[in-house]
Amino acid sequence: MAELRQIAFYGKGGIGKSTTSQNTLASMAHYFDKNIMIVGCDPKADSTRLILHEKAQSTILQLAAEMGTVEDLELEDAMKPGAGMFAPDAPGGWINCTESGGPEPGVGCAGRGVITAINFLEEEGAYEEDGLDFVSYDVLGDVVCGGFAMPIREGKAQEIYIVMSGEMMAMYAANNISKGILKYANTGGVRLAGLVCNARMTDREYDLAWALARELGTQMIHFVPRNNIVQHAELRRMTVVEYSPQSDQALEYKELARKIIENDMKIIPTPLEMDDLEDLLMEFGLEEEADEDNVGKAAEA
Repeated sequence: MAELRQIAFYGKGGIGKSTTSQNTLASMAHYFDKNIMIVGCDPKADSTRLILHEKAQSTILQLAAEMGTVEDLELEDAMKPGAGMFAPDAPGGWINCTESGGPEPGVGCAGRGVITAINFLEEEGAYEEDGLDFVSYDVLGDVVCGGFAMPIREGKAQEIYIVMSGEMMAMYAANNISKGILKYANTGGVRLAGLVCNARMTDREYDLAWALARELGTQMIHFVPRNNIVQHAELRRMTVVEYSPQSDQALEYKELARKIIENDMKIIPTPLEMDDLEDLLMEFGLEEEADEDNVGKAAEA
């Protein structure tokens, strides 16, 4: 029996982390026959909607509140099988979905939902599901709250994939997450497994992403190009793999899935100081400005 791998997708809010993770996990199940449990760790509960073809899944905190306490919950109440090609009776691998949930905005700590959910899943034996290959955590934003840091703090996720872009705040978040990984690397055994650049079409984005990866001591495991077919699929609550399996974008997610499955590069990162990160951004920005100046001078000549 293959060893269960626990991975997590972190990244700045709005970077396309949930979209990237769901499309990648869908590819792992469909193309590579992997069986996966998704643990959504975002209070918006949007980490599984494309797999389930639903707007939002009922969360563990929500169900616990309806029933009285989390002790009254059964695993089948909180875990839903994927729809379509990700259902248990479909060819290929299957995906099971859970969402931790959180309190109403402005009330309480959303990170508590992550802690409650993971403890519940462990107690109910979800990690011991027969044939389970991967557990994937989709985590909100930066590592700033104890609850959201739980997957790395207590060694739940051994492999962290940071979704980023060439934008300054996305790179700042990636560096900040790396600091969180460094903090818990020795106690929890967590490792940075790579950066996923979800392209935003910024200047020299590919080169900049690789430069940050080298500074952190890791790899840019894949560069996901920007394509409107992703939005078309999302509007139908579907992954690209299901919506348009022959598209170039589906093949990009397939390649990312393959790289994660075969990945053996897991390192303790070397985060940058803020001044060094800004110098890195400035270096590429100044090079771009110099290129533009040369173009203008050539046109004048």
